[in-house]
Amino acid sequence: MFTQIGFVSETGRGASDVVLADVAALLGARGVRLAGTVQSNTERPDRAHCDMDVRVLPDGPSFRISQDLGSQSRGCRLDPGALEQAVVAATARLDGAEVLIVNKFGKLETEGRGFCGLIAEALARDIPVVVGVNGLNRPAFETFADNMAEALGSDPQQIVGWILARLGKAAA
Repeated sequence: MFTQIGFVSETGRGASDVVLADVAALLGARGVRLAGTVQSNTERPDRAHCDMDVRVLPDGPSFRISQDLGSQSRGCRLDPGALEQAVVAATARLDGAEVLIVNKFGKLETEGRGFCGLIAEALARDIPVVVGVNGLNRPAFETFADNMAEALGSDPQQIVGWILARLGKAAA
């Protein structure tokens, strides 16, 4: 029996986002039916923080999930309303999906909101799940996953192989 939930936990700003976007692209090219979100970050020369956007898999829409709080802001910039819109859009695509990719187990998820329900639904349907997790939220994620999640590293090809094994498909 396979573990059905894996996570990517790269250090460095946006590193896990790049890995998960690469995984989604590789799986999409193989015809694997995707659900979930991937994140892209756009640096702003006039701001200390980037703009954060999520694209609902497989083909959109995209949502800006960061708020511009000014150049001196230090607090959380997440726009919870925009994130919830992305969750609703991703949930609508779960039927028929073979894998769920979630860009981040973040602040809302640590509170039991955000993508938690969708992750649980995918697991209940035996759909493999891959989640981005930062060090700050990892303890809450491990509690949520009941310590049954598997660290997947940072190699997109190996992560794709992990997913394909769970789908009973040959990695080529």
